[in-house]
Amino acid sequence: MATTAELFEEPFVADEYIERLVWRTPGGGSRGGPEAFDPKRLLEEFVNHIQELQIMDERIQRKVEKLEQQCQKEAKEFAKKVQELQKSNQVAFQHFQELDEHISYVATKVCHLGDQLEGVNTPRQRAVEAQKLMKYFNEFLDGELKSDVFINSEKIKEAADIIQKLHLIAQELPFDRFSEVKSKIASKYHDLECQLIQEFTSAQRRGEISRMREVAAVLLHFKGYSHCVDVYIKQCQEGAYLRNDIFEDAAILCQRVNKQVGDIFSNPETVLAKLIQNVFEIKLQSFVKDQLEECRKSDAEQYLKSLYDLYTRTTNLSSKLMEFNLGTDKQTFLSKLIKSIFISYLENYIEVETGYLKSRSAMILQRYYDSKNHQKRSIGTGGIQDLKERIRQRTNLPLGPSIDTHGETFLSQEVVVNLLQETKQAFERCHRLSDPSDLPRNAFRIFTILVEFLCIEHIDYALETGLAGIPSSDSRNANLYFLDVVQQANTIFHLFDKQFNDHLMPLISSSPKLSECLQKKKEIIEQMEMKLDTGIDRTLNCMIGQMKHILAAEQKKTDFKPEDENNVLIQYTNACVKVCTYVRKQVEKIKNSMDGKNVDTVLMELGVRFHRLIYEHLQQYSYSCMGGMLAICDVAEYRKCAKDFKIPMVLHLFDTLHALCNLLVVAPDNLKQVCSGEQLANLDKNILHSFVQLRADYRSARLARHFS
Repeated sequence: MATTAELFEEPFVADEYIERLVWRTPGGGSRGGPEAFDPKRLLEEFVNHIQELQIMDERIQRKVEKLEQQCQKEAKEFAKKVQELQKSNQVAFQHFQELDEHISYVATKVCHLGDQLEGVNTPRQRAVEAQKLMKYFNEFLDGELKSDVFINSEKIKEAADIIQKLHLIAQELPFDRFSEVKSKIASKYHDLECQLIQEFTSAQRRGEISRMREVAAVLLHFKGYSHCVDVYIKQCQEGAYLRNDIFEDAAILCQRVNKQVGDIFSNPETVLAKLIQNVFEIKLQSFVKDQLEECRKSDAEQYLKSLYDLYTRTTNLSSKLMEFNLGTDKQTFLSKLIKSIFISYLENYIEVETGYLKSRSAMILQRYYDSKNHQKRSIGTGGIQDLKERIRQRTNLPLGPSIDTHGETFLSQEVVVNLLQETKQAFERCHRLSDPSDLPRNAFRIFTILVEFLCIEHIDYALETGLAGIPSSDSRNANLYFLDVVQQANTIFHLFDKQFNDHLMPLISSSPKLSECLQKKKEIIEQMEMKLDTGIDRTLNCMIGQMKHILAAEQKKTDFKPEDENNVLIQYTNACVKVCTYVRKQVEKIKNSMDGKNVDTVLMELGVRFHRLIYEHLQQYSYSCMGGMLAICDVAEYRKCAKDFKIPMVLHLFDTLHALCNLLVVAPDNLKQVCSGEQLANLDKNILHSFVQLRADYRSARLARHFS
């Protein structure tokens, strides 16, 4: 049986169990093992093992039945014991309820008895206290204080309580009969009050918070309690302002007092608020006045910077103090303190700001013009000037003598940056120092000053000067500087627009002034764009005029009708080379002077005028066969130049012109075929005929017959 038990392993698996039994049986191995396989012996082993298992099963079953009987017996005993415990618990609960009722009954009796005792004791205590007060009052009446409480300095707390009550009683007595005793009590009241304040002061210097709390609690019922608070506030500030930054010192002082004031006074928020009020109305107000009064009349720039800096630091200090408990409406409290300091300076702030900004802007401009040794011309206004402007816009004629600016644009990015920087600082000060209701109106006033000095006095003046400096279209070797004016004006417009969006818009975005500012900005830009358009148009005319001079000076009739047709060595004429060189320079200048769609618009206009000039120029000559080939080469070079424009319409015009020039050299028999080609089919027949007429052999009967 022991051997059988050894074959059981946890966890039990029947297949593995049989396998282990087979391997332990002699003759139970495989046929190829060291012992031959013996099925009979293995069967006999299985039969014996089954019998052993049956015996083991019976033994285990008996043991299980015995354990079950024992478990049932113990369960019955446990249930019986639980029932007995439940009965005991019920009895104990009943006893507890009875005890609770008895305790409640006794407590009620005790409370009733206590109320009766208190009803008896309270009048008795009051009578005893009244008797003591009468005794002390008699001492004042007799004029001699004998009680220890008035003599012993260590009992000052008890004496203060007594004298405070006697002082209240004395106030109810008639003056004519008790004037002397009332005077003595008042004198003692005042002496004790002074002693308590002195004791509080000494305790504060020693740093004894507990003693300060005791004395403050006694003084709470005295008239001099506020004086105690004043003494505390005064001593707190002794040695507090040692740094150069009074605002940082004030913040540190308030943080330190905030930590201890609750341990001393019963109303810490009131005491802390009084300290902050004292700091603002005495220390800060005095400091601000010293800083601003020095430069208020003598140096507007320093005055505005100091005012902005001081106001900013004061509001930052106020933000830090918002963390403390100062009562119900601390925001209003702190705002009133700030207003009390700065009200006299903020009332006329915008007048000082605009006055300074005007004088500063004028100085920046004057300093610039002085550096250029330039005396500003007076630009007229009114009816005559308006009439001239309308005539100039409609006719594009220069009105008045041309001015030689010697290449000077009279625009300076340094001046513009300085003006914008001054205005930016003015906007920042305006945002900080203006009342919210006045902010949009004040910001608009600053904006109008910027428009006056930047847009009108500087940019508009430069445009007028630039327009006056543009030579007439028939001038020779004219220097065209207006495109430089355009380039710089374009850059300045971007800077102006950026400041408008970044610094002005946030100040006026939610007010009616927004539409007013946008309208003013629109008018200014439209006015300047009109002058820029006029100047660009006249500049283009000058460019075309320069090309005309080049063509007139360099182009010869013999270029297209050479005397020796067989000895033409050039690829294109000298006039073409110089015109193309000039055009490429102007195209590059236009691209550098403008941006966006403006470049394409101006280049397209120049390209159209350039094409018209070349078209009309070619119409002036008669062409031999070799001359026609040279004209085609010239136009091909002009077309290469037109590619630099990168404008499809301009390139198409020169492609068509190149096709027209083919009519100058094509064989007479092929004229009709060329004219019906893709590029020339849509052209007016008169245009085609006008080019054919330029051929030297046009009058031959054969050519006229083919083209008719």
